[in-house]
Amino acid sequence: MNNEKTVDVLNSLIEINNDRIEGYETASKETEEDDLKELFSRLIKTSTKCKQELTQTVLRLGGTPIEGTKIAGKFFRTWMDVKIALTSDDRKAILNSCEYGEDAALNTYEEALENESDYLDEDQLNMVEDQFQLIEADHDEIIDLRDQLVVHD
Repeated sequence: MNNEKTVDVLNSLIEINNDRIEGYETASKETEEDDLKELFSRLIKTSTKCKQELTQTVLRLGGTPIEGTKIAGKFFRTWMDVKIALTSDDRKAILNSCEYGEDAALNTYEEALENESDYLDEDQLNMVEDQFQLIEADHDEIIDLRDQLVVHD
């Protein structure tokens, strides 16, 4: 197994979790709604847990865990949309922006599981699959909250 490629795959997952943490920290600072602050806090905890597991694995492989975020491109625009939505105090827009960000996270995990799983051993693959399920549950919670608003509109 190629440790360098394994580290690259795991670092891409660390990076998307860094994006989630930074995005939800920003979102939490921008909203006054307690239930959204609580939601964003839970989402940060999910990504912090995932990041810690991934970082430990990268270190065990002798690699260097990535520290940054994808502050370019789609993810950056997503979080700018969240900030604008929070400023305008539109819950549906906030949740739509969060869903978009969650889609990006899920896509990164799906890419690792579907196209890069050959670079992961069984334990690493199980860890990534477990994390995918956690992030998918977060994604579904956001959709449920958003869909509840649609019913009430």
